[in-house]
Amino acid sequence: MATTVDGRSLLRGVMVPLVTPMTRPGVPSADHAAGLLRALAGAGVHSLMLFGSNGEGPLLPASSLTGFATGVAEQWRELTGGRPVLATITGAGTGEALHRAEAVLPAEPDAVVLSPPIYYRHRDDEIVAHYAALAEVGVPVVAYNVPRYSNPLSPPLIDEIAAMPHVVGMKDSSNDLALLGHVIEAARRRPDFGVSQGAERQLLAGLRLGADGVVPGMANLAPRLPVELVDAHQAGRDADAERAQKVIDQMLALHDVRPGVPAVKAVLDERGLCPPHVAAPFVPCTPSERRALSALLGPYEAQLLHA
Repeated sequence: MATTVDGRSLLRGVMVPLVTPMTRPGVPSADHAAGLLRALAGAGVHSLMLFGSNGEGPLLPASSLTGFATGVAEQWRELTGGRPVLATITGAGTGEALHRAEAVLPAEPDAVVLSPPIYYRHRDDEIVAHYAALAEVGVPVVAYNVPRYSNPLSPPLIDEIAAMPHVVGMKDSSNDLALLGHVIEAARRRPDFGVSQGAERQLLAGLRLGADGVVPGMANLAPRLPVELVDAHQAGRDADAERAQKVIDQMLALHDVRPGVPAVKAVLDERGLCPPHVAAPFVPCTPSERRALSALLGPYEAQLLHA
């Protein structure tokens, strides 16, 4: 499939790997995302990525994705004048990925985001075939290297995947700057291939290597910090960019209180922006965890979103 989508424009700036607000555990609700979307749009966020690890995508059945994706995409585009919405479709195998792609297509995503298969370890030729199969979907693909959860993308695999016409970019969350450098080198063989840094402690380092944008989970809580980091980097205000990265690093200590999505949702719930419900087997933060999170983030009140 040939594509006219410019992956560099698609992945530029700050992309939020959006949490999935829920009416009750495991039941996504686009209506409950309205306040959070307004706040993110007002903070200058460029794009959204739905159903990644921050969005609990692997814990949600494909049947639950369509309504949330279409509702969020409609709200976001109305709020922002049409800024991009991407949807993660990662699954254990190619059939599941295609099924999840079908589920999000009614939202008309600007691209789908696909990691290598999860659960089994696969040969390189199988991973290449996995990405090649997505050409039939008719929507641009952004490859997602997240070795913590899936088969890792090696430099030879990156080269093969980046050469596929329907793949328009890559998000790298490996926390390996040498590997990110290889991704950027591969991207430069195509003028339309974008690169995004997903490792939160390496956002500025990734931009300095040549990444087009960043995808920090912390942007659900404090989007103005990564927006300022990107703006400062682009303007050559190195000291300001470094200060923003330092504050992000400090705020990431919230995951020492409670790792991952439950902590982010607990903080957003305190601020009236997202219910605390999570998908099983996650459980919400305990009252003591919520108190610890509030104490930890108290010094950063000015950076946090408000309803």
